[in-house]
Amino acid sequence: MSPYYKDEFVQLWHGDCREILPTLEDRFDLAVTDPPYGETSLTWDRWPDGWPTALADYGITSLWCFGSMRMFLDRRDDFGGWRLSQDVIWSKPRGGVAYPDRATVRTHEIVTHWYRGDWTDVHHEQQRREHHGPGKGTIHRGETGPAWNGARRAHQWTDDGTRALSSVIECQTMRMRGTGHPTEKPTGILEPLIAYGCPVDGVVLDPFAGSGSTGAAAKALGRRAVLIEADEAYCEIAANRLSQDVLPFEEAQ
Repeated sequence: MSPYYKDEFVQLWHGDCREILPTLEDRFDLAVTDPPYGETSLTWDRWPDGWPTALADYGITSLWCFGSMRMFLDRRDDFGGWRLSQDVIWSKPRGGVAYPDRATVRTHEIVTHWYRGDWTDVHHEQQRREHHGPGKGTIHRGETGPAWNGARRAHQWTDDGTRALSSVIECQTMRMRGTGHPTEKPTGILEPLIAYGCPVDGVVLDPFAGSGSTGAAAKALGRRAVLIEADEAYCEIAANRLSQDVLPFEEAQ
């Protein structure tokens, strides 16, 4: 069996991830995916039973998964054996639809990070951003925290002009400017997740690849990616997209 598309960075396979995974030789540092939530009557919105277990059986120990609170609660048994380490909020300005029976317009999406095994064995590298506010370039002395917050010893540190990335990441949706996939994710939300969980020489897996956004984001960061997509129409879209975005490895660093 041959991949639907392949370049220096990305392999794209057409089929069900639960059937494709056992045939692959690659081993993955991280999975990043946006599965069908199974919350609507749309024909494509069908939860593939057992896929988190399939990833675990294949040896994957680190997973970023997009979803809704309802999805994670309804499918909690599917994540049995996985441990939740953290969550990120994707803030989508002007990204929501106003429903008359809802208290608010939903302009966010949840991304959860799951892991298996020993946390120290899971690659995780804190992402930082440039900071232009007060205090840049100065030296501060930490203070011992209150007892209820755990004791912290005083320490000195030099401000390098960066701050840890916030757990709320603002990024516009791809509506009206993407490939036409109904739930396409912008690379702006994917890149920090991949950079956090996958080393530069690592490999990212997306078992529900859609239009190939995870592959595009991985390629931009100099990571390799293996994508699996069950719908051949989206495989074609992803292949066309990725073939126009092949970068030399040195430039992607």
